[in-house]
Amino acid sequence: MSFRPDIVDVWIFRLTEGSAEVLLLRRSADRILPGLWQGVSGRLEDGERVVAGALRELREETGLTTRTIEEMYDLDFVNQFHFAPFDAVLTAAVFAVRVGPDIEPTLSHEHDAARWTTLAAARAEVVWPGYRDALDRIGENLTDPERARWFIIEPALATEEGTVAMSSGAGR
Repeated sequence: MSFRPDIVDVWIFRLTEGSAEVLLLRRSADRILPGLWQGVSGRLEDGERVVAGALRELREETGLTTRTIEEMYDLDFVNQFHFAPFDAVLTAAVFAVRVGPDIEPTLSHEHDAARWTTLAAARAEVVWPGYRDALDRIGENLTDPERARWFIIEPALATEEGTVAMSSGAGR
């Protein structure tokens, strides 16, 4: 049985001189969880496709679009966590996007700072175990082109009819 996640997470990374850097975003003081360093995160809209929601949140929070990302990946990970303010267990479908070495975000009101950092430093900075798991998956799977090809999603091919064309490497 399939289910719909409540939110989507998108981690932005780039490869520079053979190593990965991830973009951390700090939540604004007037938001829930102020000061938290994270990737892109947000709720799906009613009837919205999961990948389309991830791309929308990416655009809204950072200004990045399918024209500015080099590749989009499904991290093959759905994070579950208890969120006391909602008195509920929430689920997040987790994605990553790779951008070029010169790309910088345009932050929305949701974040007041951003910084590029190594995967190891990001892992030490983030609070939630699910965030560390996502960063580990980027390091283990997306820095190796032969392995990364299996996780590619073609974001430009996401359709409202519900079909998301995956690259020839995606075997699911």
